[in-house]
Amino acid sequence: MSNPVQASADSDKKYVVHPYTNLSGHEDVGPFTIVGGEGIYVDDDQGNRFIEALSGLWCTSLGFSESRLVDAAIKQFNKLPYSHLFGHRSTQPAIELSERLVKMAPEGISRAYLVNSGSEAVDSAIKMVWYYNNVLDRPKKKKIISRKRAYHGVTVAAGSLTALPYAQDGFDLPAIDTLYCATPHYYRYGENGESETEFTDRIVGELEQQIIDADPDTVGAFFAEPVMGAGGVLIPPKGYFEKVQAVLSKYDILMVADEVICGFGRTGNMWGCDTYNIKPDMITCAKQLSSAYQPIGAVLVSDKMYSAFVSGSDQHGIFGTGNTYGGHPVASAVALETLNIYRDDKMIEHVQSVSKTFMRRLNEFESHPLVGDARGVGLIGALEFVKDKSSKEQYPVTDKVGVQVMNAARKHGLITRALPGDGIAICPPLIITDAEVNEMFNRYKLAVDEVYANMRA
Repeated sequence: MSNPVQASADSDKKYVVHPYTNLSGHEDVGPFTIVGGEGIYVDDDQGNRFIEALSGLWCTSLGFSESRLVDAAIKQFNKLPYSHLFGHRSTQPAIELSERLVKMAPEGISRAYLVNSGSEAVDSAIKMVWYYNNVLDRPKKKKIISRKRAYHGVTVAAGSLTALPYAQDGFDLPAIDTLYCATPHYYRYGENGESETEFTDRIVGELEQQIIDADPDTVGAFFAEPVMGAGGVLIPPKGYFEKVQAVLSKYDILMVADEVICGFGRTGNMWGCDTYNIKPDMITCAKQLSSAYQPIGAVLVSDKMYSAFVSGSDQHGIFGTGNTYGGHPVASAVALETLNIYRDDKMIEHVQSVSKTFMRRLNEFESHPLVGDARGVGLIGALEFVKDKSSKEQYPVTDKVGVQVMNAARKHGLITRALPGDGIAICPPLIITDAEVNEMFNRYKLAVDEVYANMRA
């Protein structure tokens, strides 16, 4: 009798193209197949259980067994499995979700445009920047500012903003006119003797000079994650966004907050904008909007931008963009129920409470000889590994210390992810308890200790 687990693995290697995977290596390694989940845990096809310490891909905020979301999907499937929003059509779930998002958004947001993913939200936001400036008769004001080590998605336009080599190499990206400014990571890029405030002033000054050199009349928008996720879980220095926004205001450049990872409680507030005093013209969101139970995202736009869209649709006869599944009634119903759970279970308050244990255990790694920097906010964090703590010297790239820790963690029942700059990310489901936080960090310590012993040997 054939082994069904092995047969499935063989079929995977034969038929599946895996994203963000070394495809030649996959021929040997094969798939790590997840077959079930409960709470913060997932199970593989070998019968092993793991703490999912990255919430899937920063997204499964309510864990892997929330029955209310399953019931919401089934109810909507039975009532209306599909309709669209083109040409004045609508559905009740899309209407209700849009209203909820606008009412819970930072001040100034007035409309929601529903999409299917974070990458699609960013692509749509870029198109909206261009459309907005065309309506205002500013056809040159189209360049987009991103930041080195930023992650904004992988579609053609969004991938142009993702300033990480692995997402651009071989794909002819960037494909749009993009400027890349400095990464706001004081630990790694602060100069000798430079205070955090001086570092912030320097890189914001460099940003302004880039805008001047590029010609402010050609620069349309600045895209930024409140906390830079896949680029390293990089926490902005104090006052950074206030100073950036002063520069943007000076040159009439739109502020777009990419809340795909940070939105819906991850940083301890509903929005990363709330945590870091960002006043956005647009917000992109996805991931925790539905706890990843359904693919959905949104672009939230300010009233001044929407007014321009109205004028443009009169000029052109139509606001000529959209997608077949944008505002899908089932995805919208699941997202609505996700927001209901956040409200009913007081999820923001829960994150603020459990974050105390999370940050205490995270900060304990500062004293570990392999860890140069332990950083985080709310329920998102990272460890950055170094060869020498005093000089911040890193191990050779070929040592792949972050990958070693990631692999060791799996042996100890923990799923995590290696980061650029030799680190690992920590981003558990928001429902995690204090006891589970302690268990998660106990497993992290086993993995870090194991790799450090191997490096010394």
